[in-house]
Amino acid sequence: MAMYSKIAGTGSYLPKKILTNIELESMVDTSDEWIQTRTGIVQRHIASDGQMASDLAFEASCRALDAANLKAQDIDLIILATTTPDMIFPSTACILQEKLGITDGPAFDVQAVCSGFIYALATADMFVSSGKSKNALVVGAEIYSRIVDWSDRNTCVLFGDGAGAVVLSQSEQPGILSSHLHANGGYSKILAAPGRISGGKIQGTPFIAMEGNTVFKFAVKALEEAAIESLAANNLKASDFDWFIPHQANIRIIKSTAHKLGIPMEKVVTTVDRHGNTSAASVPLALDLAVRDGRILSNQYILLEGVGGGFTWGSILLQW
Repeated sequence: MAMYSKIAGTGSYLPKKILTNIELESMVDTSDEWIQTRTGIVQRHIASDGQMASDLAFEASCRALDAANLKAQDIDLIILATTTPDMIFPSTACILQEKLGITDGPAFDVQAVCSGFIYALATADMFVSSGKSKNALVVGAEIYSRIVDWSDRNTCVLFGDGAGAVVLSQSEQPGILSSHLHANGGYSKILAAPGRISGGKIQGTPFIAMEGNTVFKFAVKALEEAAIESLAANNLKASDFDWFIPHQANIRIIKSTAHKLGIPMEKVVTTVDRHGNTSAASVPLALDLAVRDGRILSNQYILLEGVGGGFTWGSILLQW
């Protein structure tokens, strides 16, 4: 009998502090109108000084476990996507594993920036659908507020903090239908945080640097191609999608991609206005929202997509 992997539960967590565009006006030379017009963002959540990525991941994971009606001890694999780990090592996944009280099973981080959750979920699918893992916890958790230059109006308005998680379990019914991952390191300098530690000091800049127009053009092209790839692999048309959940970077990127694919915005889940760009956390945050508000129903087709620094990009097609 064929074995599949299926999402059994979702969860999310957003820090309590909210930073609005109006508040940003007093911090940097920008305006609410400028930000909304160019990005669609109204506000973003900011982690408190004492919070780490593993703390956000823990809260989201507990909610996903509750939704799946499982205990932490039922998890035998943790894959955590993050660009903002708690420390250089050990992995944030191992730190999360300890916080959950789990003492066995592989736990590791995935670093694919804003495509991180897509990469992590595709990897977990290989473990679960092959029988290597029974219940995998897949998390995207980010604290981007710590790597943005708050004096750079071109980047500081874009990002926010948060975490989303899913439990991926063995199933006799199809769940993940296909995954498609890509990368092209030739674009690595277009979007980066190139700082590094040497001799106990930071070398280079630890802040996000981005060529906005280049990123925009690449993102729309990559998301369109990844969606078409998912359609072709499953003999589907764009009209067959019930929900499209892309990486939440910029509402103009999302609308442009949906338009090129012929997907009406009524079928697109968007959270960028409330969350900003939460990198690897953005797709699972949006997925959890749509699950909990009742939009996502049994047997529906859902397309998840991500694109981020590297460049990395990819898509996953689900049957709920």
